[in-house]
Amino acid sequence: MTARPISETVASLMPRAKTELSELVAFQSVADPAQFPKSECEAAAGWVADALTAEGFQDVALLDTPDGTRSVYGYLPGPAGAPTVLLYAHYDVQPPLDESAWLSPPFELTERDGRWFGRGTADCKGGLIMHLLALRALKANGGVPVGVKVVAEGSEEQGTGGLERYAEEHPELLVADAIVIGDAGNFRVGLPTVTATLRGMTMLRVTLDTLEGNLHSGQFGGAAPDALAAMIQLLASLRAEDGTTTVDGLAGGASWDGLQYPEEDFRKDAKVLDGVELIGTGTVADRIWARPAVTVIGIDCPPVVGATPSVQASARAQISLRVPPGHDADEATKLLTAHLESRAPWGARVAVEQVGQGQPFRADVTSPAYTAMAAAMRIAFPGEEMQTAGMGGSIPLCNTLAELYPESEILLIGLSEPEAQIHAVNESVSPEELERLAVTEALFLRNYAASRQG
Repeated sequence: MTARPISETVASLMPRAKTELSELVAFQSVADPAQFPKSECEAAAGWVADALTAEGFQDVALLDTPDGTRSVYGYLPGPAGAPTVLLYAHYDVQPPLDESAWLSPPFELTERDGRWFGRGTADCKGGLIMHLLALRALKANGGVPVGVKVVAEGSEEQGTGGLERYAEEHPELLVADAIVIGDAGNFRVGLPTVTATLRGMTMLRVTLDTLEGNLHSGQFGGAAPDALAAMIQLLASLRAEDGTTTVDGLAGGASWDGLQYPEEDFRKDAKVLDGVELIGTGTVADRIWARPAVTVIGIDCPPVVGATPSVQASARAQISLRVPPGHDADEATKLLTAHLESRAPWGARVAVEQVGQGQPFRADVTSPAYTAMAAAMRIAFPGEEMQTAGMGGSIPLCNTLAELYPESEILLIGLSEPEAQIHAVNESVSPEELERLAVTEALFLRNYAASRQG
């Protein structure tokens, strides 16, 4: 059967997709009750459960996960003897950051310049809509040829591991022959890409204490140990002069031998200011896909407005370390902790707390599922061949699924191409990407079912 009926059906469903994505984006589903009401996540979970029920899914359930959030699960039976495919997305989102920097309200889907703007449009509420589009297109063109499980996570962005722990406690729930993680993205709009590797992550909070309380900088400054200055010096020890990550004992010289990322393209995608240098050495792909990278993602210090002339008694920072394939996140955590404890200047008292961790991931791109995906992408993206890239971000669930189901084939696709600006202000999705990837997923499910029958 040709791809034309599928592509036409998906195209006809796009107005409905926009309406549904608008409804989903309207939920302020940040999985942190300190920032947004928990009821927003609960309402989003309810929307997903209702959508699966309306599509004929069985056993639809709101899973109460150990981190206090809810994931949504449903099962759509396939023909007798057909393989089962698990489709994953998450409905929780990053906070909007500075809402005044958005050109349109972050929780209101807005069309502009050919894209749909709003928090979660690409990461990853759009991924859920992609799954629904693919299944609807198949149902309208002969039926869904595989058994389908859908799981929509409720706390992926917080990294608290709720679904991971739930899956470990209920390993029978998510077992599947193939798993499609809809939380990645094409290397560039219109260039079909599967993500073959993910960097893992460890997240630490470090606190330095030097005094019993703040002191007048005129009376005591110059001799009193300043905790904020100590923190600045400690954080600086995590990078070489050229910006390369330098955690004591952590190797960082690996190379990436797949799809390359031209420096000029990276500068444009990252919106690096003119005259500002990139950090690190090696190719851009080496730096963002194959090597560890440390980032100070938060620091507690007095704001400039209202600051007093004081020597600070205490300082705290939160540090993210991205861990590439070939490294163990547990070992990286130990090395980073030891570095922080040993490098604090002036005998400052150090306390390190781990707040998140996930292992890196590497897929087997030679598996039959990848052959089926390549054929699907060749049709959905005329004139283009499937590319294999890495992703610097982390999806800890991938490793949990790989450990629980070692025979399952895991593929990562999605809507988070560079123009999407996920996690930043003015996040958006390309409706053309959504349409093409929905066609891709539908064709993949057909191809995969045929390959298993053969």
